[in-house]
Amino acid sequence: MSPYRPTGLRRRTVPLGLAALLTAVAAAPAALAAPTAVPATAPTHPDRAAGTGLSDVRVLAHFDRAAGQVAESIALEPGGGVVIGMIPARQVVRVARDGAVQVLATMPLPPGGGGTTPVVGTPVVTGVARADSGALYFLYSSGEGGLTGIWQVRRSGEPRLVVPLPADTMPNALIIDSKRNRFLVTDSTGGRIWQAPLRGGRASVWSADPALAPAGFFGANGMKIHNGAVWASNSDHGTIVRIPVTKDGGSGRAEVRATGLEGLDDFDFTGRGPEILAAINQTSKLVRVGADGAQETLLDAEDGMQGTTAVAVRGHRVYVTNGANLAGNDPTLMLAQLQRN
Repeated sequence: MSPYRPTGLRRRTVPLGLAALLTAVAAAPAALAAPTAVPATAPTHPDRAAGTGLSDVRVLAHFDRAAGQVAESIALEPGGGVVIGMIPARQVVRVARDGAVQVLATMPLPPGGGGTTPVVGTPVVTGVARADSGALYFLYSSGEGGLTGIWQVRRSGEPRLVVPLPADTMPNALIIDSKRNRFLVTDSTGGRIWQAPLRGGRASVWSADPALAPAGFFGANGMKIHNGAVWASNSDHGTIVRIPVTKDGGSGRAEVRATGLEGLDDFDFTGRGPEILAAINQTSKLVRVGADGAQETLLDAEDGMQGTTAVAVRGHRVYVTNGANLAGNDPTLMLAQLQRN
């Protein structure tokens, strides 16, 4: 999540654009209707996309930005569907393979309104994750204890708090470490990664390496497990760091594996070693980062990117969310085919 402010700015003040958005969101109903799925569109530059590793770039679903549906993180589901966290709408939604959108849960405003939520000043739903069992989890940051933490989406639609986190944290990315039956959560304002048992319970700090620290706004942001290590993006520094997992499940010393990605939000691996696709929120780009650190822009604003927030890869399918939070007004879920030539 890099939801509201260009990470190139080094201050904690909220811009006027954010204030206007939050005012509109606060006035919106707590329960929001899901938008009607719009037929997929053709890529703006099909030749260029195919020539740089992506083809068949299209919009799978459009969301309602005015209602706070700023698309954020992505959890993949069997059959080609995905689950997405909607930041200020405080929602978790499912997008089916055909683009149909279903709201699974909407978090209520906290009693105090959530004005104490770190940095952004409004309660937000951020990371989402799916367990092998099919259970769905998400992160809620409210600025209040007893509400901020890891929640589970229940079939009844009433969420259940599984792991409470301190009120001053900004939980952002959520992943499930199935090998060790635990959650891992990035804390963007605290510059930490938390861990907690998958069954629920108390969280503890897994890593507070300086490479995760913010420089005025958001530090640790996106996160993945890959090849025996936890990888995390740092939005303020424009870096991706690798933290080895020790034999006992602890954290080793972080090493920076990519730089120069200012405004970086989420990322994922393509399946070709350490090659990465990175969502650059600030400049609305999807960038490929090679094993040697070389970078190539695959999609940009001309291809429909608007405040790009997350990317998830499954086989040859690449899912990308656009929050339209820093540019444009059309938050979307996009789908493309990854070319491995």
